[in-house]
Amino acid sequence: MGDSGASAPIRASDALLKKLAKIGLHREADLLVHLPLRYEDETRITPVARAFGGEPVQVEVVVHSSELQFRPRRQLVVRAGDDSGEITLRFFSFYPSQQAALSEGSRIRAFGEVRGGFFGAEMVHPRFRKIGDDEPLPTQLTPIYPTTAGVANSALQKLIGKALAVGDLSETLPDDLRQRLKLPGQARSLRFLHTPPPGTDLDTLHARNHPAWRRVKFDELLAQQLSLRRAYLARREQGAPVLVARDDLGARLLDSLPFGLTGAQARAMAEIGHDLAQPYPMQRLLQGDVGAGKTIVAALAACQAISAGWQAAFMAPTEILAEQHYLKLRDWLEPLGVRVAWLSGSLKTKAKREQLAATAAGAQLIVGTHALIQEGVDFARLGLAIVDEQHRFGVAQRLALRKKGDNPHQLMMSATPIPRTLAMSYYADLDVTVLDELPPGRTPIKTRLVADSRRDDVVGFVRKAVEEGRQAYWVCPLIEESEALQLQTAQETYDFLLGQFFGLTVGLVHGRLKADEKQAVMAAFAAGEIDVLVATTVIEVGVDVPNASLMVIEHAERFGLSQLHQLRGRVGRGQYESSCVLIYAGQLGDIARQRLKIIFEHTDGFEIARQDLQIRGPGEFVGSRQSGVPLLRYADLEMDADLVEMAREVAEGMLTEHPALAERHLQRWLGSREELLKS
Repeated sequence: MGDSGASAPIRASDALLKKLAKIGLHREADLLVHLPLRYEDETRITPVARAFGGEPVQVEVVVHSSELQFRPRRQLVVRAGDDSGEITLRFFSFYPSQQAALSEGSRIRAFGEVRGGFFGAEMVHPRFRKIGDDEPLPTQLTPIYPTTAGVANSALQKLIGKALAVGDLSETLPDDLRQRLKLPGQARSLRFLHTPPPGTDLDTLHARNHPAWRRVKFDELLAQQLSLRRAYLARREQGAPVLVARDDLGARLLDSLPFGLTGAQARAMAEIGHDLAQPYPMQRLLQGDVGAGKTIVAALAACQAISAGWQAAFMAPTEILAEQHYLKLRDWLEPLGVRVAWLSGSLKTKAKREQLAATAAGAQLIVGTHALIQEGVDFARLGLAIVDEQHRFGVAQRLALRKKGDNPHQLMMSATPIPRTLAMSYYADLDVTVLDELPPGRTPIKTRLVADSRRDDVVGFVRKAVEEGRQAYWVCPLIEESEALQLQTAQETYDFLLGQFFGLTVGLVHGRLKADEKQAVMAAFAAGEIDVLVATTVIEVGVDVPNASLMVIEHAERFGLSQLHQLRGRVGRGQYESSCVLIYAGQLGDIARQRLKIIFEHTDGFEIARQDLQIRGPGEFVGSRQSGVPLLRYADLEMDADLVEMAREVAEGMLTEHPALAERHLQRWLGSREELLKS
């Protein structure tokens, strides 16, 4: 498809174009790959007398009466029939033009699900159209497209029909490759899915396992892989600081620590160290389960940058997490002569001015929150940007940190393990390092599911642990009462536990506390001055208190799997046996029951993430607003894992051996949306 075919705009009124833009339809090429959600069989008529059983059918009837009723609510009730019987058509929302089309004596075809009502057979909100006598039936199944308010399915059908007639549907895969992959032609597949002939098995179409759907899903995945791979190769052409250590700072850091690196940490550092010494920017994702030891790897990467004469920045999403990193990194590195600066939104004016000056003057490691990317923050010589919990930052925020230096290397970290198919699909432009080994000394965590009715047992369990010298977290999902959800709140829980734990110290921390108040509470808990800490999910990541051996989570059914796993990982960090108690309330829905079963049965973060992906899908898992990546519309990462592998293998070869075909494929499937993948 040449540039003209790829960029030819849709021809329609300005009002319609604005509506089409809402569903991503700008060019004729967009119409070609805007595929049906489902299909309806309007190629046959079912007599009213046989239109039962809950199946969607089409009837051809004459309107006997049309009446506007107001009880129990405003509705249009149409009585109609054919030679075999009568049927009621009921509409709760309608336009005057539709009401006119349903006047007495009109002949209509109505399509919908027939159910037995008080007056016999009934269709609620059927799709219908007025017809003339002896009007022929359609010769193909009717595609039902994703649409938006003000754009009728019939209007989309006409636009897509025109695009199929005049648009460029030339093949984008080399013939030998397509035959080797056993895929049908692209033009044939798209035409088939837009205009399936009568007799096509609807179940096969709706299950999306027809060969034509398989080709479409492969094409979508290939476009994503081509774009990400092209972005990856383009970065290799950019210059970046060559960070080769000039001294033994990293070795001295390791010598000063009371622990050594695991095999996984050593491998990770070797990969990162190699990347930092290259003349093009590193874009590496370091992922590992809770407690896998990502911080020391990041610290060693920072040491390499500092040893090469450059600065390193370390950005974390919350003040609590950022300060924990700052305190730990300061304790590790300042004794070795490294100047560590701290930037956060809560700093007082004088302190902030001092830290900004230190950053501009060349402080070697700068740790902070979003404050690092604000206007007025100037780095002397930024060579490495480290982003913790990278999925919590938007694309623009990560890019803003990169722009603070002259194309610095970037290390992104995530304690939310990413399933393999998701990593191959959404992170194909990154090099991925996995810490698949936990440091020695991490004690197994026992997970217990407890009904809300047994709260007294949980209170007793916590009291016993505290009396034995341990500490406990008690986590709640909300701060204030919500009438809609009726959840236990942090404040209420705090008040309740004060009465239960007489003689013990109970603390409270949540997102609405001022930063210095939160820090004071967390410091007191870390110092052992608080026995039980009631908290919201502000303590989800980064909090490290080895003496805390018990985690209680209120309304566990309201949390996602990733959050539950992260919270559970706050305990088991010391030498003591640790437990996580999940309190659930009321009757559980299917998904909530499924989540709790998974977290109860599994402790491996990667397996939990894999099953989480199955439940939520990639959209929620990655977060489109966070990733900036257009979500897959047709391919399913679990069901189509083999296609992900195929697309990944094909992409690199196409870019080098068939660049024109690769460009045509990208234009057809992504167009301007490709820009979203390049951040």
